[in-house]
Parts: sequence; C-alpha cells; structure tokens
Amino acid sequence: MKVISFDLDGTLVDQEFNDLVWYHGIPELYSKKHDISLERARELVSGEYHKLGDQAVEWYDIKYWFRNFGLEGSYLELMNRFRDRVRVYPEVMDVLERLKEEYDLILTSNAAREFIAVEVGATGLEGYFTRVFSATSDFGQVKKTPEFYAEICKAVDISPQRMVHVGDHWEFDYLAPREIGITAFYLGRSGKKEGNFVLRDLRELEVRLNHIPELSTNGGEL
Repeated sequence: MKVISFDLDGTLVDQEFNDLVWYHGIPELYSKKHDISLERARELVSGEYHKLGDQAVEWYDIKYWFRNFGLEGSYLELMNRFRDRVRVYPEVMDVLERLKEEYDLILTSNAAREFIAVEVGATGLEGYFTRVFSATSDFGQVKKTPEFYAEICKAVDISPQRMVHVGDHWEFDYLAPREIGITAFYLGRSGKKEGNFVLRDLRELEVRLNHIPELSTNGGEL
C-alpha cells in the first residue's frame, strides 16, 4: 500500500466545531436579524436545512446559507469564532506522525473547503497531508461515491488496490471505496461493530496495515 486516505469529521476531529457553526452560530445571527429568541431561530433555521435536504450540494455551502438567510457579517468571522473548538481525537497526531514516514497521506472529506481549511489550520493537520479533496467543493458531489474515489485515485496517480481509506461513515467511507477495490477500514469509536476491517481508534490501523493480506484471506467482510 502506498497511499492512505483519511476522512476528516468524526475520524480525525470531533463534530463540535461543525455543530457550533450550524446550530448555534447561524441561528444566533438569524435571531438577531429577526429579533426572536435563539431557540425559535434554531427551530426555523433547522427547518430550512431539513427542507433543502442533504442531497443538495448547497446544503453543505455556508455561503449559500448566509445569502439565503440574508445574514450580516462574514461567514469566515463566524467560523473563526469557534476555531478554538476544533478538537482532534487524542491518538490522531501521534499516529499520523508515524504513518507519514512510510505512506503518502491524503485527506478526502465530504465537508466544504471552507470548513476543511479552518479545521486543518486550527489543529496543524495540514502538515501531514500531501493532497486535500472535498467531495462537495471539488467535485460537486453531495456524498463520497465510488466515482468520487475513482477520481481521487486518478488525481494521485495510483491504482485503487494500492490505496487504503479510513473513515467513520459505514456507507461512504467503507462500502463506497471497497466497490472499486480500495482497502477500507471502518472507524467505529463506539465499539458497536467488530470485524477485521473495523477500528476503534486509529492506533489499531497501524497494526492492521501490516496484515492486510491476512485480514482479507480470513474474511474481508465485517
């Protein structure tokens, strides 16, 4: 294996920053604009999110929501308000530090580039990745599909069989890349799933990488 691809949210960093932007920061601006309570603003804003739905690429675009709600100020200022709430999981930095000595590491996220930029910049993660890809910003895809992973392989000039992907979403980080021959690991920090290709944290990835042929021979499915 030559390249290891990592998901971002839920894999390297927790969800707090995203939740604060979408469900506190934007509703707060909305409540000030319309002079209503934060609770009511949160209900209305969440309703609009739900109405559009996550199958629309605009759903992931904070610039779209600023325009749609007619919010004052800058989306960058809003995101930077919560910059210090970006948190990497405890083992992440040590694991990446070791892996980068042997592999090319890339970041393949469903998040828009605006969010990726803040999250990797706030944590120092950018120093570990040779390439960064956003499904929504770079490819106009709302989910990480097999086609998305095929495009990534082309971009980094590698066959799927020489790539590993790790992420916390069952369908988009495990099933989708496997469809084109990428070796995928499902990161289930809750410990609810078990299997050769299930990780509870990224330290387990280091061990599994040395035994991929054996894992596949002994049962590639979960």
